[in-house]
This record gives sequence, structure tokens and C-alpha cells, in this order.
Amino acid sequence: DHVALGNEEWNPWEEDERNELVASRQRYEANLKMIKKARSHLEQTSLRVQIWGKAAIGLYLWQHIFGGQLEPVDVTAQWREGHQKAGKTYFSFITGPSVVPGYFSVEAENVVLVLNGRERAKIAYATQWLHYTQTLIQTHKIQHVAVMLLGNEQCNNEWIQPYLKRNGGFVDLLFVTYDYALVNEEDIFQWPLGVATYRNFPVVEPSWSMLHDPRSYLCNFLGTVYKNSSRETLMEVLKQDGLDKLCWIAAREQWQPQETNESFKNYRDALLQSDLTLCPVGINTECYRIYEACSYGSLPVIEDVMTPGDCRNSSMYHSAPLQLLKTMGAPFIFIKNWKELPAVLKKEKEMSLQEKIQRRKKLVEWYRNFKAWMRQKFINTLENSFLPSDKG
Repeated sequence: DHVALGNEEWNPWEEDERNELVASRQRYEANLKMIKKARSHLEQTSLRVQIWGKAAIGLYLWQHIFGGQLEPVDVTAQWREGHQKAGKTYFSFITGPSVVPGYFSVEAENVVLVLNGRERAKIAYATQWLHYTQTLIQTHKIQHVAVMLLGNEQCNNEWIQPYLKRNGGFVDLLFVTYDYALVNEEDIFQWPLGVATYRNFPVVEPSWSMLHDPRSYLCNFLGTVYKNSSRETLMEVLKQDGLDKLCWIAAREQWQPQETNESFKNYRDALLQSDLTLCPVGINTECYRIYEACSYGSLPVIEDVMTPGDCRNSSMYHSAPLQLLKTMGAPFIFIKNWKELPAVLKKEKEMSLQEKIQRRKKLVEWYRNFKAWMRQKFINTLENSFLPSDKG
């Protein structure tokens, strides 16, 4: 194999070099084979999931729990979408008034349908989406369906039952808000209510001053005082002891769903300027206020009583109300009656700023971990259910 260039030169390492070249080529081919195998395995096991956000809790899932972006950023846009790779799954998210059955492209074999089942009119609209999705299953356009449901505040969710696979329907998984008795951690999972994204509550990044600055008020309550509710008791307790002078209280008789820039700024400032946020029971014990207070490092003080209706302990949890939050070790103050509040506020007055700073950090850290845990649980649940099981 020598090429004679004048005097023939002998290279004592030539054979080693040739062997190394052959070995190197074999290694390269083996690596190539491994990469091809890994890629084909990835293609087999990768999941493509399209999320159809037809209720505001979809925005809590996408922007707050997934930390995903949406384009365009304009919240009034007719169509908004985002994309994210997480675990073995590629997620796409679409939302907005233009997302209408039959008028958008179905881009994945697996769908998460985000629905509002809070009242009759919403259920009628949700049912239309379910029927559309059922047609896609029947025509093999999609394979798997999960539903994320903003449940009824008194846990009357019977209407969704016939659609579940366990009852002969086509919905593989149900993620539902509130303490629904049928939560079993197999195909029905409890999901957090989250913040009021329908009022454009933002994703809050904790700042140094939010965690370290002294706050002007011991507590806050901005909300509606319903007749004959425990909220009336709360107002009486605050007035009796002059505690309303130490807290930011703005009670109103009528509920106002429309947030103005000014009313939102007031609410945000109240959360930022108070060490505690009072969370009296509304129609349900779980409310947006709990999560919104966590966002700003204001510790929720929660009236720990069961919501009337069908909400109760599930077979999985025995800590209702708020079984999901309690199971996750939420560092809140739970009280059974607002008459306990003066003692809570007395203790609050005696706390040093340093103690409050530590508590804020713990709360903000817990909330961040809680969202990360919910994200991972959501991804794992979809992958375990939708991916073909690996038989080795």
C-alpha cells in the first residue's frame, strides 16, 4: 500500500493507524446506529398534546403552572397560542374566541380540553365541545382525550360522568377543581383553582422589596359581604376590636366581575401591603384569593369549613376542605371561626420583621414548588395514560 515518493519510506505505525481508523469507523457507525435507534424510540414514545383552552383555568395551567408564553400577548386577541416541550411531550396550547369546533386544525392525536362546568349555560357550551371531540375520536382523528374542568362550586359535576371512559365514554382523564368526592388519583384528579386569570391576574415574580420591606397593614380583605354569611361575622369581629384600623378592609355588597385598572391596582396593593390575607368562605372554601395572596407573599388566613353541597372527602384524601392544598403542606393559617382572628392578629403584632421575612420566603418558595409539582404531575399523568406501555 506504499506510494513511492522517491525513496520509499517505511512507517512503523502504519498498521496501528489503519487499525485505529477501522476501529474509529466502527465506533462512528455504532454511534450512528445508537442515535438512529434513540431517535426512533423517541419518535415512538414522544407525545404530542394539543390543549384547547375554552375556560380561564387553561391560562392558569399554561402561563402560571407551565410558565408558557402566548402569542400575541394582547389578552383581547381572538386567537392566542403557545408551544412547549416538557418531559417526553410536545405541548401546543390554543385559546381565544376564534377557537371554535371545526374551525381550527387539530394538530395532535392527544387533546386536553379545558372546560367550564360551573353553571347550566356553561355546561351546555362544554357539552358541544365534548360532542365535537367524540366525533374526532370516532373518525380516528385523535386517540386520547383528557378534560380539565372548572367544576361547579358545590361539586355538582354529575353531567360529566357519562363521558368518562370508566362509564363507557371516551374521556381518559379528568382534572377537576374543588373537593370532589370522586377524586381517586387514577382517572379523576383534583386540580387547583388558581388565580383569577379571567380578570387578567398576572404571573408575579417575587422582588427583593416584596420579600423584605415592612408592610403597612396586618391584614386585608377586599370582597363582597354576602347576607347571612360568615363574612358578616368577620366584619363584626374586625369592627368590635378596632382591628379594621390595622387592616386594609374594602367590603362591598354587590359582587363585581369586571375589574378596572384602578380596582386591580387597589387589590394588588392590598396584597403587597398586608402580612395576612383573610379568606372567608364564599360559595366554596377554595377561592382565587388564596393563590393570589401566595403570589404576593401575603399569608392566607383560611376559614376551614366544608362547603355545603356535594363537596367532601374523596377516597384518596381525608382532609377536606382544601384537601389538595393540605396534602401539599400549604403553610397557611386555618381557623374554624372568625372569632379566633383577634388572637391571630395579636400574635402577628408581636412578630419581628425578620420573622415575617422568613415566613414570606417560605410561602413564596412553597407556592413555586406547588406549581412545579402540579406541572410534573400533569405531565406524568398524561404520559402514563397516553403513551403505549413499554413491555421491554
